[in-house]
Amino acid sequence: MRSLSIVIPALNEAENLPTVMGSIPHGELAEAGWSVEVIVVDNASTDDTAAVARKLGATVVSQPLRGYGNAYRAGFDAATGEVIATGDADCTYPFDALPHLLHIMEARGVEFMTTNRLGVENRRAMKPSHTVANHALSALSRALFRNGLRDSQSGMWIFQRHVWQAIEVRSPGMAFSQEIKNAATRSGFRCLEVPIEYRVRGGEVKLNALPDGVANLRQLFEHKLRDNRFRTTPARMVPLAEMARANAAAERAAQAAERAAGLVQELARGQALPSVPAQPTQPGQSVLPSPRKNDDAVAPVNARTSEGSSLDGLDESSVLAGSRKNDDSSLGLGVDDESPFEMA
Repeated sequence: MRSLSIVIPALNEAENLPTVMGSIPHGELAEAGWSVEVIVVDNASTDDTAAVARKLGATVVSQPLRGYGNAYRAGFDAATGEVIATGDADCTYPFDALPHLLHIMEARGVEFMTTNRLGVENRRAMKPSHTVANHALSALSRALFRNGLRDSQSGMWIFQRHVWQAIEVRSPGMAFSQEIKNAATRSGFRCLEVPIEYRVRGGEVKLNALPDGVANLRQLFEHKLRDNRFRTTPARMVPLAEMARANAAAERAAQAAERAAGLVQELARGQALPSVPAQPTQPGQSVLPSPRKNDDAVAPVNARTSEGSSLDGLDESSVLAGSRKNDDSSLGLGVDDESPFEMA
């Protein structure tokens, strides 16, 4: 089995951890061939975060030095998986989408995957002021690093262990999120950004908007100066394509699969099969009924109809991570079947 480490930094999140831990689809990940360890980094919490995490089955790593980046660095050092996935402990990120994100990652040969929360379908999950600030920081990051990322501040990433071992990320605080993305894309790794559902936060907001925003601005320019001095490999981004039509097709296919699965269940129970009358036989004659002409053959159906599941015959990139309630206009980025291109 392949190994996955899910690293979750937590500062006074005892209230949210049961929901967050309960959203991790261990059964579905196991079916897909993943062994999973969950690491909760207790970042000097003053509540029962560590005790609650242990009770829920997580490995708890203590990081007394507060800071988003400090917490992740401790978590990554403790992780043993060949692939690492991240997300906050505040109920905002869709851990239930991990099987689909991992499938896309493997199908496209991606080394570093990041996520985009800034689609219009998520506008109610974020304060308007935070939305504006996220768009502004992301636009500046794109201009400086030319990697095309629409959401430089997203806290959900999935990446191969060797990526973390090869890049240099210095930020101790919230700027860690943008720095790890820019470092990965500018180091020549095969990278991809996909849209996700972003949910309303649970509990107390920990973000200090003005100080964190200023620190992020300063880090962007410092990182750019460092990047210009040492970079030798251009950014590599997987080509992106619209997902609206593909997502709509997936919705229709899911509905059709549900109907087909229902029919198969009825047939399996014998509700739709007429009884075959016994026929008299003579010595040497087969007791099986003669085949009837024009009977429709019943083909086996192999479709998974749960929300967000992959379906036979669909391009894997047609599946939008998280909720499928989004309309076509809300969808942003997807994946096509082309080879990667390089961006200087």
